[in-house]
Amino acid sequence: MNSMLRPAAPVARRSTPAPRTAAGRRGHPFAVLIVLAIVIGATLLATAIVGSLGGASSAAPGTGGGPLPGSGADPGAGHDGEALMAGDGRVGDGVTVFDDDEPAIANLDPALLDAVRRAATDAEADEGIIFVVNSGWRSAAYQDELLRDAVTEYGSAEEAARWVATAETSPHVQGDAIDLGPFDATYWLSQYGAAYGLCQTYANESWHFELRPAAVDEGCPVPYADPTEDPRMQR
Repeated sequence: MNSMLRPAAPVARRSTPAPRTAAGRRGHPFAVLIVLAIVIGATLLATAIVGSLGGASSAAPGTGGGPLPGSGADPGAGHDGEALMAGDGRVGDGVTVFDDDEPAIANLDPALLDAVRRAATDAEADEGIIFVVNSGWRSAAYQDELLRDAVTEYGSAEEAARWVATAETSPHVQGDAIDLGPFDATYWLSQYGAAYGLCQTYANESWHFELRPAAVDEGCPVPYADPTEDPRMQR
């Protein structure tokens, strides 16, 4: 869930000369040259100052110029770079449940991963549906980062809690949850997931699935409206 924009560097603006009067147009040519020299010099000085302040090191943490506090992110890696904390469980585009080289997949609970892979195999064979992983296992540092971002996005910790759990309570950090897409995959799981023990946990997160082995015989329990209703989140 969830990009930050680098603050725009201040732009030096060229002074707009005041309208010239008839007297000014008849002024001494040396006076005109002096004024032009002052304007050009001021512009060059302002450009040099802006250039010295425009580096990434001048941006505040969390604004795109550096890692978020406590995230452990490599300051030299961009948010789209492969070096950006792949070990934290971040995933790129097109990751599937069969990508063992992805920590987000490899660190999932083995029983959950087995169930998801069996479901994915059947969904592809039956209807050509591919399960894409949007999130799986996450490190505590990555979960903390997502929670900070959610507080900023939703305006309060109370509202953010409807979407993102703390590192201490998140089933993603424990390897017990997986977020899947696209819509065809989640819709297929809403119909057939119980046969694999895979259940949608929260009504407001149709992409979030956890393993409920009893669902194979009893069906999935009614989802919580959102994580704030989940007793596990009350710790």
